[in-house]
Amino acid sequence: MADIAVQNGSNAGGSATAILNPLGRRSIVLVGMMGVGKSSIGRRLAARLAVPFVDADAEIEAAAGMSIADIFARHGEADFRNGEARVIARLLEGGPQVLATGGGAVMNADTRAAIKAKGVSIWLAAEFDVLMRRINKRKNDRPMLQTVDPAATLRDLLVERQPVYAQADITVQSREVPHDAIVAEIITVLAAFLDAAVAPPQRLDQ
Repeated sequence: MADIAVQNGSNAGGSATAILNPLGRRSIVLVGMMGVGKSSIGRRLAARLAVPFVDADAEIEAAAGMSIADIFARHGEADFRNGEARVIARLLEGGPQVLATGGGAVMNADTRAAIKAKGVSIWLAAEFDVLMRRINKRKNDRPMLQTVDPAATLRDLLVERQPVYAQADITVQSREVPHDAIVAEIITVLAAFLDAAVAPPQRLDQ
């Protein structure tokens, strides 16, 4: 996939129309580690674009009738991942929308393929220290970090997952700035990405 990265502040550019027209029925799919702000940023982004926001984890909990922590505890990670893939495949039929996915969702090859076919993916990347500060506030809600050494587990997950996240269409750095600033960056780079995707090739005069 093509990759567009934004790490520094920029003015919000591109109107909702400039994004939604070329987006069509596709979803804007937020991927990345736990703690990067996919849900909070996703809600703001959806509001700015006047489209629905959907949290895949919340949909999984609704479908299972229990929390994700309980799914892990009772049925194990493999069962959770199978259900997660089915839910995301279903949700991708509902675009245009902003869809926040769980941290491990794109490790499933079928899910990656479905997102590529029916969405534009945005990796919200964050440094380890930023993630650790945020996750420490809600560590008990993170089944993957219920280990003897959560920090070491998080580092291992980053090493494993980052090459897969990096396949996203767009990369935006999540950091300690107001979420509205991140949303503005996403809108700018998303409009540019979609414009480039639909622009006709330039003629090269002989």
